[in-house]
Amino acid sequence: MPAYPSRAAPAESWACWIEAPGRAGIRRAAFDAPSPEEVQVRALHSGISRGTELLVFGGDVPASEFERMRAPFQEGEFPAPVKYGYASVGTVEQGPEALLGREVFCLYPHQTRYVVPADAVHLLPEGLPPARAVLAANMETAVNALWDAAPRVGDRIAVVGAGVVGLLVAWLAGRMPGCAVEVIDTHPARRVVAEGLGVAFASPQAASPDADLVLHASGSAAGLATALRLAAFEATVLELSWYGQRAVTLPLGEAFHSRRLTLKSSQVGQVATAQRARWSHRRRMALALSLLREPALDALVTDSAPFAELPAVLGRLAAGAPDTLCHRIDYP
Repeated sequence: MPAYPSRAAPAESWACWIEAPGRAGIRRAAFDAPSPEEVQVRALHSGISRGTELLVFGGDVPASEFERMRAPFQEGEFPAPVKYGYASVGTVEQGPEALLGREVFCLYPHQTRYVVPADAVHLLPEGLPPARAVLAANMETAVNALWDAAPRVGDRIAVVGAGVVGLLVAWLAGRMPGCAVEVIDTHPARRVVAEGLGVAFASPQAASPDADLVLHASGSAAGLATALRLAAFEATVLELSWYGQRAVTLPLGEAFHSRRLTLKSSQVGQVATAQRARWSHRRRMALALSLLREPALDALVTDSAPFAELPAVLGRLAAGAPDTLCHRIDYP
């Protein structure tokens, strides 16, 4: 494999590939000059999904989901080699005059330069720094989750799992009139971030019971069990985590039936049912980007590294790194 240069030449592009489960590398990427309906984007930043992307990195996508879990501009096939990712922010270098020189978000893997259809990029709204815009896919997931959950004014809402998606869900829910939102996590350091976003924090042992609505985003069976335990009579538990090939055991023999609980899944690939007739994916992304203009959300981007270090960063995140929320990758 050729050595990745510290600064890519104008005609060159480099991409991160998962070469085998648990191992990534940098490859030269070929791309053609854009057609009149396309744009060429020079990446500024990208974000790593600690949920889905790390499951892909570990080779944990079930064979039954190989097609459904494809990223929009994925190359290769699961489990590997595969070029995967969906949180790229860059500047349009070539394309229609209305987009030329503009900063955009694109659901594209980690790559220094790329060419996509012009309608695949989303303009960053005024006031949104590119470095924060890497959270766009996570915010889109959070928006869709609340559409699926349908909280009501005055609800007591528990969010189990203080990762990026969980914290964004809590922040959005906390802006609803009268709602009391509590984030539950086993990692005490997340208290500072949660409270900085204006929501309460508790450990699983100290969490408030009888929530009207529970959203689960911890990615663990223990977290989902906590979510069921916190739900009040006839409450809904919305499952946001995706477990890949892992089996999950649930305590459905305790109060699950007597409390008449509802366990419901949410997934961002489809616009939530209640909104689908009126909202396109593009409109939903525009909303997500507009919501990211809040400076307090910078607290969710806890780490950064240059693109050349991305393979090592993926390995480190897969090994744990509990203090990391969103890890941003910066491009030369």
